[in-house]
Amino acid sequence: QDLRPKSLDIKQEELGDMVEKEMASTSEAIEDAVRRIEEMMSQARNESSGVKLEVNERILNSCTDLMKAIRLLVLVSTNLQKEIVESGRGAATTQEFYAKNSRWTEGLISASKAVGWGATQLVESADRVVLHTGKYEELIVCSHEIAASTAQLVAASKVKAEKSSRNLIRLQECSRNVNEMAANVVASTKSGQEQIEEKDTMDFSGMSLIKLKKEEMETQVKVLELEKRLEGERVRLGELRKQHYALAGGYDAAEDGEAKPAPAPRRSILKKPPLAQKP
Repeated sequence: QDLRPKSLDIKQEELGDMVEKEMASTSEAIEDAVRRIEEMMSQARNESSGVKLEVNERILNSCTDLMKAIRLLVLVSTNLQKEIVESGRGAATTQEFYAKNSRWTEGLISASKAVGWGATQLVESADRVVLHTGKYEELIVCSHEIAASTAQLVAASKVKAEKSSRNLIRLQECSRNVNEMAANVVASTKSGQEQIEEKDTMDFSGMSLIKLKKEEMETQVKVLELEKRLEGERVRLGELRKQHYALAGGYDAAEDGEAKPAPAPRRSILKKPPLAQKP
């Protein structure tokens, strides 16, 4: 009992209820995301036209398709989770099964939270893009995060599933569909960004030679500044990922703070002793 993981400060009998609550909360978050996207679509049609309306509709349609794919994945994942519990608990209650497999349960809860959070962030980013107060890059990053979160949920769900389970096969199909829909969001966002930038092409025809030279030098300075900033942000991203992996369970040290024992030193290769010479 003392060796059991203590990463969640809740009672074991509450663990099963927490799984069901998190899965239900994730489903609600996705349903809310679909409703908000429909509202944004209606608003975009009333407030924009031409190229901007075309871009907004394409992006929001791809986001809607992604939300629908995630909704189906969560539904199939819930069915698979129930199947795993029913086939593995034996004479034990559902709460006892979750308590006995607490590490797996905690992973399932964490994955479900990540999917719900990712859906909310995607919708907020799409809202800012449609209102022209956000960046297209935010929407692309959120799409990648959605794909990673759903992959985490699939991995947590299939750990204890039977390989021949029909729900597992459906879950893997849903996962591939989510990845495809996330890629569509990225593609529609990039193409929309290019369309908007082409529409707002800068016109230098009225500039004098001196003005053009000045603008060229200022642009070179900005390019150097952005390159330096990009290098710094990449270093920062690497450090953030290291810390994230560590907090996610990649510690090499034990829970009580004791480090892993150092590996035994390798034996040095003994040289062959010289042969005794005859007198």
